[in-house]
Amino acid sequence: MKKLLFVIATTLIASTALAQSAFEGFYGQIATGYESNNFSSISIPWSEPGIGSGGGSASNQSSSGAPLVLGLGYNYAVAEKYLIGVGADYSAISQSTGNFSWKATYNGAMIGTSANSVSYKVSNRVNIFITPSYVLSRDSLIYIKAGYSSEQLQYSQGADSVLLFTNNSSASKNINGYILGLGYKQMITQGFYGFAEGNYMAYGNSTLSVTNATVNASPTTTSPSQSVSAYNFLVGIGYKF
Repeated sequence: MKKLLFVIATTLIASTALAQSAFEGFYGQIATGYESNNFSSISIPWSEPGIGSGGGSASNQSSSGAPLVLGLGYNYAVAEKYLIGVGADYSAISQSTGNFSWKATYNGAMIGTSANSVSYKVSNRVNIFITPSYVLSRDSLIYIKAGYSSEQLQYSQGADSVLLFTNNSSASKNINGYILGLGYKQMITQGFYGFAEGNYMAYGNSTLSVTNATVNASPTTTSPSQSVSAYNFLVGIGYKF
């Protein structure tokens, strides 16, 4: 009887160990791939003391490139086939649009296409999220991501022959939004794993304020507003501690 009980207990312990996901616990990871940042609904009203105010607009802009994303997190089991995780990641490489122009209007009439060097840059993105996961096997799982996203947005513009700007100027602010994603992880060996995921981030509309000196000796203030979003496809490696 004792031998039988020992065999049963050993079998139960072994089956429990086999059922446990290799991804439970703390992890760190690094990834790269492709990323696109999008700036739409660009409106650039302006005002100049003694002259008046006007409007401005630009076509949708985008920037793309290879990101570098560093992440940390923790997964714990909530059921035999399910994990719940909390994590954070940081995008270490900034991305910028090419220079573009915008159309300026005064009293409803277009006065020209701004010739200044206008651009956007995003940097220092931080995502904080939860990752509900479904365990496919001890060494593999699929997961979704949902959470908070923040990044720094910078708008820059240079000398201009329409509004007569004489200097370069820029403004930046932190913008907040959300992240949604889907991914897959596969254990490789002894704590090391590979993963692939896709993410979408949206930040809504935001407005900045930029002031340039002019040849009229009166500074002109422009107030660009835009809707910002981004998506990426990442592949990477990680280690489960």
